[in-house]
Amino acid sequence: MANRQLPYLNRFSGTNPSLPILETKSPITTSSQPEGDRDTPAQEPWYNPQGWSLRKKLIASATAIVIILAAILIPVEIIKNQYPNYTPLNYTLADEYSGPTFFDQFTYFTDEDPTKGFVIYVNKSTATHLNLTYASESSAILRVDASTPNASSGRNSVRIESRNTYDSGLFVFHIIHTPFGCATWPALWLTDGYNWPMNGEIDVLETTNVGSHGNEVSIHTTQGCHMDVKRKQTGHGIFNNCNNATDGNSGCAVIGDENSYGEAMNSRGGGVYAVELRDAGIRAWFFPTGTIPADITAENPDPSSWGTALADFPSTNCDIASHFKNLSIIVNIDLCGELAGQKQYYDTFWHSVGIMAHDPVCRNCHLSITR
Repeated sequence: MANRQLPYLNRFSGTNPSLPILETKSPITTSSQPEGDRDTPAQEPWYNPQGWSLRKKLIASATAIVIILAAILIPVEIIKNQYPNYTPLNYTLADEYSGPTFFDQFTYFTDEDPTKGFVIYVNKSTATHLNLTYASESSAILRVDASTPNASSGRNSVRIESRNTYDSGLFVFHIIHTPFGCATWPALWLTDGYNWPMNGEIDVLETTNVGSHGNEVSIHTTQGCHMDVKRKQTGHGIFNNCNNATDGNSGCAVIGDENSYGEAMNSRGGGVYAVELRDAGIRAWFFPTGTIPADITAENPDPSSWGTALADFPSTNCDIASHFKNLSIIVNIDLCGELAGQKQYYDTFWHSVGIMAHDPVCRNCHLSITR
């Protein structure tokens, strides 16, 4: 076999140095194509777009767009259809807030109201003297001062915060009576008041004024927590972006029916709100008096047996553990403020006929937002 010269490319320098002599192991054949046809361009293979017609290129482009869209949309649909595994957990009693020493387990917040309400939060001794907080074997009471006339700078009220903090757990609240009426803004919630909103907020019980539309259970976070996913709940969800910087800090909220708060709830003897906080998600149930599960009464609660929750905030698109931690239990009664004092409420109350229009607290609130 004859020796033939083959080109050698230096892959490091990109140059074409001297052509070494390489001994081939198989013959190099020449084309059998006739001499006259050798100048005819070779036909491009089917997969090379350089040889495609305009029509074929347009069809291929449209197909590529569909494939790309499918690649983007399919994962989104998968996320929306995912749902966490709420595996049953065994809960044992860690803390109990009850009896005459109920308020000993709380501190009294005395700073200026951060939500600009028409209240002055007082310390424990003042609250005790004014009979705004007191406890017995069967219940603990929180009230607002409604006896002082012409409280031009705000009415005395209370905001208490638990000394213990929590990252997870099952919280069971037995509520006999909820405050309602013109200007009221009561709340039972969990948050880290010194690291808000970084450590999250869970509103267990919150509404304003007469509260006849039902209780609102909600969560508030920093960015990265969304509820536009599969959820299992009986309440009506509003807003899916839980970031406090969106939708006027409405958070992700779920509204219960009219029996979940206010006069309707009170007339039935109150009930139990239970909130489960765990990595899989946050769920809240409401059980009116007469329907409270026996396992709660027996202090052996089993949420897996309680049926569909009133509110469900799954971890599908929200890292619960990173958004909620070091939470204190907070109870307060505000008046007016950024939520209850919105002007549209009082345009209705002030011009209505009846006690609402002449209530001194309502009048104070109305004047404070119109002057």
